[in-house]
Amino acid sequence: MEKKKLILDCDPGHDDAVALMMAANNPHFDLLGVTTVRGNHTLENTTINALNVCQYLGLDELPVSSGCAIPLVRIPPKTEERVHGESGLDGPVFEKLTKRVTGARAVDFIVDQVKKFPNRVTLVVTGPMTNIGLALRYAPEIISLIPEIVFMGGSWQYGNVTPAAEFNIFADAEAADIVFRSGIPLVMMGLDVTRQALCYPEIIERMANHKNVAGKLFVDLMHFFSMAQKKVFGWAGGPLHDPTCIAYLMDPSVIETKEMYGEIDTSSGPSYGRTNCDVFLLEGKPANVKVSVKIDVDKFWDIVEECIKHYN
Repeated sequence: MEKKKLILDCDPGHDDAVALMMAANNPHFDLLGVTTVRGNHTLENTTINALNVCQYLGLDELPVSSGCAIPLVRIPPKTEERVHGESGLDGPVFEKLTKRVTGARAVDFIVDQVKKFPNRVTLVVTGPMTNIGLALRYAPEIISLIPEIVFMGGSWQYGNVTPAAEFNIFADAEAADIVFRSGIPLVMMGLDVTRQALCYPEIIERMANHKNVAGKLFVDLMHFFSMAQKKVFGWAGGPLHDPTCIAYLMDPSVIETKEMYGEIDTSSGPSYGRTNCDVFLLEGKPANVKVSVKIDVDKFWDIVEECIKHYN
């Protein structure tokens, strides 16, 4: 069976780093490359963080391309030092960085790979959708060549950066609007599910039993992330948002989804960035997104552990 080809578009970020660890060195996937975007931190830092994670895990040949430094339209919102620290990836100690980005810009890399492997490249988006929205505007011919976009973002209930909006969508709602209107099959891992995947201390202890680079990275990441999440939100464990995308692609049964019609609020009011999801299709518009509604938490952590074992 052919491995599923992926591009991971991300803004590391602790949970992005775990998603990258899970997607790489995985017998289920052919990870073609990593593209970075401004989100949890500045583009400079998210790119450095992606390179550091790749170097730490020994992913020397994995391409990393730098992407958009600002949203398509809006003034860039504040980055998330509250939960990710000054570097955007506080906690682990990395050696001197020698890995470098590829020459291709993120948008060019995405377009080129989709054209090279038509109908075979799944886009996994764990940060703001700036790179993806721009790629669809720059090369609209790729829209029909993308079989699926699985993304972490949004919520069909309530947000985490405003009462209405989740951070990734809020950071570039205009780009998300382009993606939602594209007609590409979408799978949304929203806060409704990711907040169920809390990394409690016993999970950190469990993954610490694996004495390899992935286990150590997970532990170092989650010690800081969980501490920060408790300080900001009062949770005993940090929600592991982005890895839900990878877990779903490995085993769709881990997450229950419901087909809905979704659209992005790009108004200038207090609901800017909200993912308005018509749960019951009350408006009669055809469903355009599979929205996650429930997660098998035990199975999720088994999948995360399985990915860590791949580095033995």
